[in-house]
Amino acid sequence: MTMNFSRFKQILYFFLLGFALQVTFLYPTAWAIEVNKGAVTLLLAKDKNGNDLSTGTGFVVDPSGILVTNYHVLVDAARIDAVFPDGRSARVERVIKVDRVKDFAILKLQEDFYSTLELGNSAGLEVFQFTQALGYPTQRVISDKGNTSGRLFQTYGFIVGVLPQANPDFSYIYTTADFDSGFSGGPLLDKDNRVVGIATIDGRSLNLALPIDEIKPFLNEKKDISLATFVEQDLQFPEADYFRGNFYLYEKGEPEEAIESFNKVIAQKPDWVPAYNDLATAYRDLGDTDKAIANYKKVLELNPRFAEALTNLGSFYFRAGKIAEAKDLFDKAVKQFPNFVQALSNLGATLNKLGEPEKALSYLQRAVKVDPEFEMAYFNLGNSYFDLKKWESSENSFNRAVALGVDFLSLHWKLYEIYKKQGASEKVKQQLSIILQIDPENEKALKEMGDDR
Repeated sequence: MTMNFSRFKQILYFFLLGFALQVTFLYPTAWAIEVNKGAVTLLLAKDKNGNDLSTGTGFVVDPSGILVTNYHVLVDAARIDAVFPDGRSARVERVIKVDRVKDFAILKLQEDFYSTLELGNSAGLEVFQFTQALGYPTQRVISDKGNTSGRLFQTYGFIVGVLPQANPDFSYIYTTADFDSGFSGGPLLDKDNRVVGIATIDGRSLNLALPIDEIKPFLNEKKDISLATFVEQDLQFPEADYFRGNFYLYEKGEPEEAIESFNKVIAQKPDWVPAYNDLATAYRDLGDTDKAIANYKKVLELNPRFAEALTNLGSFYFRAGKIAEAKDLFDKAVKQFPNFVQALSNLGATLNKLGEPEKALSYLQRAVKVDPEFEMAYFNLGNSYFDLKKWESSENSFNRAVALGVDFLSLHWKLYEIYKKQGASEKVKQQLSIILQIDPENEKALKEMGDDR
């Protein structure tokens, strides 16, 4: 699984503005060239009873079998097997290093000779630099007669920022290269096929990778422990409870159990931002708006620069009609993260609401430049152009939003108005027909349809 602590599926939840579509696409690795796919493994974790626990991805960095992945792939795993693209498998025998906060693990496979990936440097990464990710989507993992295999996929995108997330003490690489569920621990590579990060958090339009420079200092450590010893020791760490909570919340859809796990973490680490952030999501999923807002406020008390939390809290305020407060939060989010498409789109929507469509344009135009597939930015952009009486631009933006899945009544009414101004009677009837499909009892549409007959 790809762990979603503060993940954008959770972090980037927007009540009125919706989710972004993915920027990149999954391609079978047959399409990829030159990357050494033989060094990228499917990781199969089993519990103490031999039951399947989770899947993840790892990659080999030394011929002796030194493998890098995410720490959360190991949580509660009594056994982990690495399955390579050619069908060969190897058991994880030793744990060399784990960092439970930064969520990485360095493991030792059973004795053999292994193909490797070349490591790059993450210190010099720049915005809009090309990236590619490799991983095994969980939904493509197949078990048949005791044999388990997966398909290795490659995705493509670019960097939109390198900055801290919930924890202000270290940064992530924000990339548009898609991390499907199961990519956890897989490599993020540059154009020269060198590893610059580890896929850690999947989030639809933006995905987060831990920079490889966070891991490299520990690759030559000589001390290690058995996996069994690691699992026993891991029981005492609150971070393990945190990732269990994530599993309950995002994989099993059980927010009550997740809340219990997150509260255990907070009891031991009362200032740990990620636990409060995910706690807010759990309460949101239960429909407890007050507790969700309270936890987002706690997040921002501890980390006022956390752009995703600023945006999420702003979305609550927008929905509640607190437009000025929402605008202030979206402004702060964009200042922290200038290419954060959800904050850009939300700020544009807020400025539209405040009667400032001209100001909204620059934010919304930037949003669709960063993410050309973000449907809500096109919807908001269409509203800006509509208010400015730029009918053709509004029509184009609304139609692009529709093509990407937006189907709001307000959008179709505005297209209706545009086509009516253009004298395009057939298009007018088409929009009325769509409106009545959405709302068959809409009196205005019924009247207009009757008048047009």
